[in-house]
Amino acid sequence: MLKDMTMKLKSAGYVPNTVQVVFDVDEEEKETVVSYHSEKLALAFGLINSRSKETIRITKNLRICGDCHLAFKLLSEIYRREIMVRDAIRFHLFRKGNCSCMDFW
Repeated sequence: MLKDMTMKLKSAGYVPNTVQVVFDVDEEEKETVVSYHSEKLALAFGLINSRSKETIRITKNLRICGDCHLAFKLLSEIYRREIMVRDAIRFHLFRKGNCSCMDFW
């Protein structure tokens, strides 16, 4: 499912934001690191184990990164699902390619 999500994101024009990756590795490896963030893994699990049209709820004890925020906006539109993420600061409700925080996070 994670590979499927990545393929659909890239076909929608998504480019991974690797600015926040602090490892000293090449750009391709940074993209791999970003693709395995816990919230993306949780979303893949939610897509596999929930019914279509059901809201997927994810809780994090850290802030959501900019790359995951952008990816979730696109994935909510691609999969036509509502995705609710509770991070350390606020709730984010991703619906139809938008976030309830209006990109202020």
